[in-house]
Amino acid sequence: MASTADIKNGVVLSIDGQLWSVIEFQHVKPGKGGAFVRTKLKNVVSGKVVDRTYNAGAKIEIENVDRRDYTYLYTDGDGYVFMDQTDFDQITVGAATVGDAKNFLLENQQVTIALNNGNPLYIDLPASVVLEITYTEPGLQGDRSSAGTKPATLETGYEIQVPLFVEAGTKVKVDTRTGDYLGREK
Repeated sequence: MASTADIKNGVVLSIDGQLWSVIEFQHVKPGKGGAFVRTKLKNVVSGKVVDRTYNAGAKIEIENVDRRDYTYLYTDGDGYVFMDQTDFDQITVGAATVGDAKNFLLENQQVTIALNNGNPLYIDLPASVVLEITYTEPGLQGDRSSAGTKPATLETGYEIQVPLFVEAGTKVKVDTRTGDYLGREK
């Protein structure tokens, strides 16, 4: 058991059987009354953010979360197989844990996986990835009132909006957090 003095940004706490990551914390010493710690916590699995206040010196349970670099290998049924870059061990991560990251995963791509007691919690992708457009309609000039976009299918099967001048076979940079088109890649 740890105390509130051990709270830092990035620390993962176990509260009511769920894992919460500390986004912000503030030690407050009011002129009257006891000191307390004000925290903003994010649920590791669902992403829900809550505010929570602890009295100074209260006991809290800190969980050990190990973040390691992995290489994505292939999809095996309902799981995604990754290889640890240090000891070459392979782990299979369920589709629910991978979530929307599957839209941007290519073979041999580097990712960071957060593990707690050997169980994968979530996958961190790079901020942007370069993917090739496999299909898009030709853009027609003059059929719009402002700068137009059109749907395009990426090599992973995910569909994004791109400017009219982008053609099939073009490599584009895509934001992995929002799925937005960031530009063409040379």
